[in-house]
Amino acid sequence: MTEPTDSGPPEQPDAPEPAAHAPEAAAHPPEAAAPDFEGPRRRARREREERRAAQARATAIEQARREAKRRALGKPADNTKKLGRGTVRGLKVLMWSALASVIVVGLGLLLYFTPVMSVRNTVVTGLGAVTQEEVVAAAAVAPGTPLLQVNTDNVAERVATIRRVASARVQRQYPSTLRITIEERVPVVVKDYPDGPHLFDRDGVDFAIGPPPPGVPYLDTDTPGPNDAPTKAALQVMTSLRPEVAAQVARIAAPSVAAITLQLVDGRQVIWGTTDRTEEKALKLGALLTQPGQTYDVSSPDLPTVK
Repeated sequence: MTEPTDSGPPEQPDAPEPAAHAPEAAAHPPEAAAPDFEGPRRRARREREERRAAQARATAIEQARREAKRRALGKPADNTKKLGRGTVRGLKVLMWSALASVIVVGLGLLLYFTPVMSVRNTVVTGLGAVTQEEVVAAAAVAPGTPLLQVNTDNVAERVATIRRVASARVQRQYPSTLRITIEERVPVVVKDYPDGPHLFDRDGVDFAIGPPPPGVPYLDTDTPGPNDAPTKAALQVMTSLRPEVAAQVARIAAPSVAAITLQLVDGRQVIWGTTDRTEEKALKLGALLTQPGQTYDVSSPDLPTVK
């Protein structure tokens, strides 16, 4: 038999050697970690990011679920991209705008090419010596013509070719009326010719032949007309007179622009001179005619005289 060997008491483990720098470590303890302070803005931003991430995960999960279901059913993958709300709204606005444009254009074409709104009535205002038949004939607008096809400027020009018409204005009145407003020439002076008395308006236009209305004076010039300087000077004097004075003038003579004279119905004479300071002369003459005399000289309005 083998005798058991006396191995003696069990060995004790070596005690750990004390750290060489223990006192130094104790003298300098590790710094405490600074607290991570989270303010309201940072917390709100973090929460927004977390919500977005959660929403993105939910969207990805839902999309993956749909893709798996689509694959299981054997359907092709859906690669279409959904439009945003702003894009959809913009497309709707564009669609309604295009639709409105089509409606407007269609309505315009309908009114322009069809007699839906055509000329059925022609109304003429401002008539005096000119008759409505003359104006309608000069306008030359056929009944039934769509109003949008009527060129109002051209019609006004045609009406203005009537000698007695000074100006004309043409307006469309929907649904079916064409309104023509004229202004007739008013005689200011009259000139005797072999074929009869000719009437002249304030612009010197010879617009009619016939007996002058009461109170229209006769004009003595060599070549009356809108471009004749003595005629224009005489008309300037006549249009500057007050109505009660102009009614007393029987004849106005203008051999030149510097020698204008007026003959009154009672035989008195007015020496006017030039057209300088015409308004002032007209004012002085109105007061001067209240004084007795035969010759009234206002050629110098600073020193008017009565003889």
